[in-house]
Amino acid sequence: MNLRLLARDEVELIWTLDRSEVHHHTYEVHGGQLVRRPKYFEVPGWRPDAPEKETPLLLDCFDRGGTFLGMFDAETLIGIGVLESACVGRANDQMQLAYLYVSRAYRGRGVGMQLFEAALSIAREAGANALYVSATPTENTVDFYLNRGCILALEPDPRLLAAEPADIHLLYLF
Repeated sequence: MNLRLLARDEVELIWTLDRSEVHHHTYEVHGGQLVRRPKYFEVPGWRPDAPEKETPLLLDCFDRGGTFLGMFDAETLIGIGVLESACVGRANDQMQLAYLYVSRAYRGRGVGMQLFEAALSIAREAGANALYVSATPTENTVDFYLNRGCILALEPDPRLLAAEPADIHLLYLF
C-alpha cells in the first residue's frame, strides 16, 4: 500500500471507494456527554447524487489549498483523507479533517489509521493547535476517532455545527 498526495485530476477517484457499511448503533451528545443508542441501518454506498453535488465542493477545497491524501493498493484508491486549508474554531487554530473514507475490503487493516496520522502530521506542521473532526454519528466512525485520541469538542465550530448538527464534533489536541 502506498500513501501519497492526490493530484487535482484524481479527486474524483473518491467515488470509486466502497463506502458500504452496516450499522448497529449511533451516538448523540446529551449534556456534553456521548450517548450510544441502538439504531440498525445499512449504507449501501454513496448517494446517487453525491458525485454531482460533492465533486464541485471537493474541487473547490483542492483549489483553495486543501490537502488530499490517497492510499493506494497498486493503482486502486482504497482510502482518502481530506484536510481543509482554512482553519476553524473560535481562535481559528484548528484544521478540519473534512473527509476520511476507507473502502470496505480494506477496513481494519490500518489504512484509516495511516491516513489519520498523516493528517495529524500535516495539521501540526501547519501550526494548528488541534485537528477538528465532524464525524458521522455512527458507532464505527466515532469509536475510530475516540480510539485515536480524539475528544468531544465542548465548543463546536458554529458554522460546522450548523452544517452537520447530527454529527459528533471532535478534536484531537496537539
